[in-house]
Amino acid sequence: MIPIASLWLPILLSAVGVFIASSVIHMALGYHNNDFAKMPKEADVLASMRGAGVTPGSYCFPRAASHKDLALPEVQEKFKEGPVGFVTVIPSGVPTMGKQLASWFVYSLAAGACVAYLLSRTMPAGASYLAVFRVAGTIAFLAYGFAHLSDSIWKGEAWGNSFKSLLDAFIYGCVTGGVFGWLWP
Repeated sequence: MIPIASLWLPILLSAVGVFIASSVIHMALGYHNNDFAKMPKEADVLASMRGAGVTPGSYCFPRAASHKDLALPEVQEKFKEGPVGFVTVIPSGVPTMGKQLASWFVYSLAAGACVAYLLSRTMPAGASYLAVFRVAGTIAFLAYGFAHLSDSIWKGEAWGNSFKSLLDAFIYGCVTGGVFGWLWP
């Protein structure tokens, strides 16, 4: 068993590598640029939401008070009339990326730490690059990718968006696997 503390460098460098890869994906390749459509009559919708006092949070509409209420004809009619959906409202203000980028880096460090933990318990010292790459890459792929499938299943996120995020996760898994394979003791 390898002490996890001895894997601090691959944890850090895999997070840096994933951060760089995600920057290239989102800034240079741009295949996520159309993940969200513009709201029809956006000005009217925003004015209506402001007038209703919508504050930051997650909302679903229509919303039944309980599962039992889904059987009520008036609730069923709301669902039939539509629209039906989920909305996440974030605090107002001009978007800045600093907090999100810092949070993403911390997430990548946590993913790397999970990879290190599992590798340290399953891979012996001196394991081959390819063996470490495969296991580390698979763990990282799962850490970065599978939650997006749940969003498509439960929250109506477009499947295309989830598949693009799985492609991202595959890339992040390869980066993570490569770093851990390279620096494996």
